Amino acid sequence: MNAPPESMTAPAPPVETGLRWSNRYAALGTAFHTPLPPQPLPGPYWVGQSRATGALLGLAPQWTESDELLQALSGNRPIAGSTPLATVYSGHQFGVWAGQLGDGRALLLGETEGGLELQLKGAGRTPYSRMGDGRAVLRSSIREFLCSEAMHGLGIPTTRALCVTGSDAPVRREEIETAAVVTRVAPSFIRFGHFEHFAANDQLDELRRLADFVIDSFYPAARHSERLAGNPYAALLEAVSERTATLLAQWQAVGFCHGVMNTDNMSILGLTLDYGPFQFLDSYDPAHICNHSDTQGRYAYARQPNIAYWNLFCLGQALLPLIGDQELALAALESYKSVFPAALEARLRAKLGLRQTESDDRGLIEGALRLLATERVDYTIFWRRLCDYTADGQAAPVRDLFLDRAGFDAWLRQYEARLAREDAAAAAATMRQANPKFVLRNHLGELAIRQARQKDFSGVAKLLALLEHPYDEHPGHEAEAGFPPDWAASIAISCSS
Repeated sequence: MNAPPESMTAPAPPVETGLRWSNRYAALGTAFHTPLPPQPLPGPYWVGQSRATGALLGLAPQWTESDELLQALSGNRPIAGSTPLATVYSGHQFGVWAGQLGDGRALLLGETEGGLELQLKGAGRTPYSRMGDGRAVLRSSIREFLCSEAMHGLGIPTTRALCVTGSDAPVRREEIETAAVVTRVAPSFIRFGHFEHFAANDQLDELRRLADFVIDSFYPAARHSERLAGNPYAALLEAVSERTATLLAQWQAVGFCHGVMNTDNMSILGLTLDYGPFQFLDSYDPAHICNHSDTQGRYAYARQPNIAYWNLFCLGQALLPLIGDQELALAALESYKSVFPAALEARLRAKLGLRQTESDDRGLIEGALRLLATERVDYTIFWRRLCDYTADGQAAPVRDLFLDRAGFDAWLRQYEARLAREDAAAAAATMRQANPKFVLRNHLGELAIRQARQKDFSGVAKLLALLEHPYDEHPGHEAEAGFPPDWAASIAISCSS
């Protein structure tokens, strides 16, 4: 007997994961999203899996072997209890109002009972795809998966990634690539752009509903703040500003370039969100632009802190109808200007092992950064070798990074004198937890991607193991902590993914 036509086959039953769902975002109403299922991905296979994120969700350890979950996280079967939907938002892109945007290739599956949302990125076309195909490619999906977990390993607030699944299905970008889906995890994927959307469309009831949802879910102290005239919406803006300031200090201290800090890529929770054309600095260049599409250098490394404030100002404008007072809104943004520099200085002092604050610390920090910038010294390697110097007293490995030996020696004498007023063991321990040995350099990601294109995913697994614990020594992996090869400078990362 012939098989029944596809239209007559029964739909696959939902996959039971053991997760319980609350789906509070779906309950906000139809103005906030469009319900729709993911589009199936033919012939899926596992590319990368984070056991740590699986444990965070409460998945059984054997989830990594489950073909049912592989199918579900590739969009081929529903997950019991989930309510897939695409959210609508707007935003400023490269400083220009772009109007309505939305989840063009991501579907929110829902919120687990543990308070974590799951989202499939690359799950197919949505009403917000803007002529796109709704897919993600293997290249960018591996980069996002690894960097999400790498940032968590560094202690930087971020969305997480449960897994990447791949398929041989073709996807056209600058060339034909293959499709993939990243399963992302976060307490919320709400962006500045969600607020901008409702404000721009004069949907003030929806704007208030969204703000109340965020306050009650994530910033309950804003309801009881005595600052800012007791205005909860101003208090929300202030709290987001402070979280964003702290996040940017962490980015700058570790040498992370986001590459596309549009308002629709800014998390209302102060998480690192949307890993597109990101990069960790190789040589230290404050003007470095990691995004090949950023022809004007708007999102250059040194500009990121000011761009974050600009984006917060846009959020303040969106919240102004609720705050009701422009001066109050501006006052709510002011804390960014004090929190960011203080947080950055504290992190740079930790990188130097300085636990007690002294008046000349800022000059010592600025002197180090000037030397690094003048000679384009490798950022991560400099700090890690400085850690070794504080432990073994051997200055040659860090000194050899500089051509201007006299300039470095002068700085080192100042540093030695300052370090002498610290507890040596405590200083060394502080530095070891402030200066990673491993970061996700572009060439490391590229090598793993090249292997993955040949169905060899061992490079992804190896990098994940290193990046989950980036401060550890990991004997036998010196190559991954070494200087980038010459060809790494030619890697061009753009917004295309």
